[in-house]
Amino acid sequence: MSNEVLLLPANEIEKVKAHYLKFKIERSAPGVVFAAKLVDTAITIYKSGKVMFQGNGASREAALWSGNISPTNPIKSSSSKGDILPENFTTLSVIGSDETGTGDYFGPITVAACYVPAHQVELVRELGVKDSKMLTDELMRRIAPDLMKTLSHSVLVLKNEKYNEIQGRGWSQGKIKAMMHNQALKHVLNKIEPEKPAYILIDQFAERGIYYNHIKMEKEIIRENVLFSTKAEQLHVSVAAASIIARYAFLKEMDRLTEIAHTTIPKGASAKVDETAAKIYLKHGEEFLKSITKWHFANTQKAMKLVQKRKF
Repeated sequence: MSNEVLLLPANEIEKVKAHYLKFKIERSAPGVVFAAKLVDTAITIYKSGKVMFQGNGASREAALWSGNISPTNPIKSSSSKGDILPENFTTLSVIGSDETGTGDYFGPITVAACYVPAHQVELVRELGVKDSKMLTDELMRRIAPDLMKTLSHSVLVLKNEKYNEIQGRGWSQGKIKAMMHNQALKHVLNKIEPEKPAYILIDQFAERGIYYNHIKMEKEIIRENVLFSTKAEQLHVSVAAASIIARYAFLKEMDRLTEIAHTTIPKGASAKVDETAAKIYLKHGEEFLKSITKWHFANTQKAMKLVQKRKF
């Protein structure tokens, strides 16, 4: 099925509506202001000014209005490290995966994989998805539930008790992340079966050979049409959506830790984190602190020095 997207000025949008008025249908999806259905083409207009044509006649219908086309998020593969992506990559059906929490002393590593089929790319954009680094935590808390209801996804949360156990057995963070990404991708592929994505895009944290070496002993390894790229949230909405879902899961777990610790748990690995860890150690003891932190981080020793000096 062909998929064409145009960005049109307001006066042209009105012309499109008038042209397809007798084919109008009702659609209640977020951001949709007009929809029409021909025998071989679906036309959807969004409040952002984007018009999507889907179906065998998409190219024909889009050509009627392409004199006023504006580029819609063109991809520049050469600007990012990683695999070269197809020119039309932003419009394809893709499973994206990303993780968060790896640099935080408190809280878990979370990994999410998310499938965005071609016909939902514009819908996902209308839901507010963009590079998650450009969004606040509060905005991601609002967006994530809608994404999770709309899209096939998998989110894995590795709590720190388990993290400390496997890290103590010699697993690096790279291996832990690779195992979690592979697992999340398997889950999503199983959910959408027999449908298959055009590609899978992993936000690159290791070179391809290193990634696959980490998971070489797994019974099932996802390899087909897998691409790696840094800054992948900017290259397809599936990765941006996965990043938002992963962050949402991380924030929910941080909320839980705040509740059980009876103190606000800070993100990151700053001096404030050291002070909070020292206070929790004095109030709840070492075992409790260990259960909610990545124990091998340097913050542990810094917190213990603060405990000894009582300087916080």
